[in-house]
Amino acid sequence: MTGRPPQTDRGQGAIPEAPSACPADRTDAPGFLAALAQALEDGRVADDVEGALHALATVAHATLGNRAAADRPGALQEGERDYRVAGCFMITPDWQYNMLVGNVGFPPEQRRLMIPFAWNHPGWVVTNEQPLLLENTDDHGTFRQFLKSSRMGSSIYAPMITSDGMVGQIVAAAQARWTYTQEDLDRLIVLGRIGAQIWRARFGANWLAADYPAADAWWADCQDAR
Repeated sequence: MTGRPPQTDRGQGAIPEAPSACPADRTDAPGFLAALAQALEDGRVADDVEGALHALATVAHATLGNRAAADRPGALQEGERDYRVAGCFMITPDWQYNMLVGNVGFPPEQRRLMIPFAWNHPGWVVTNEQPLLLENTDDHGTFRQFLKSSRMGSSIYAPMITSDGMVGQIVAAAQARWTYTQEDLDRLIVLGRIGAQIWRARFGANWLAADYPAADAWWADCQDAR
């Protein structure tokens, strides 16, 4: 991917952050650096770039977020449960979609979730090329459910930018509200920067051109129209 198309009306403007969770409530899973080191080794021997990105998404899934967030009053509503997902959304060659790659925890039928380029918070990250923290998605009226199984209560997004421009983003989400804080976003930004270099080194653009559009693509805009 070389560069990006001219700006169009794709964004939602500034999206404010929710108030921070109390730092005393944090009980992060330890070992971010150890998990990252293992992910880099797993990525080195992975069959393709998706395998390498899956290793990074595994770090986000396993180590980021407050493990006690679900215990906070109001974090989970009736019928909700404490679980998380992570993955990368890569910009398709035609700049029409953010395509899920290397996910952890998404429903199998959404392995190739396709979110229209401009939609909601993934679209905001693409348009602004900036990371984003939603500590409580209830505080953001523009938040939209893309995960087939349920709406998520807390999410973080970090862009993946190479010398050729933005190629995608890495995301993590939890159903429990107030799971993620700025500290988690800072770590996700590190994963996004590493992911961008992996994408370039493993010729991700070539891999994507061969994979897109996938036969099992799950088109969010088609589902939304039903």
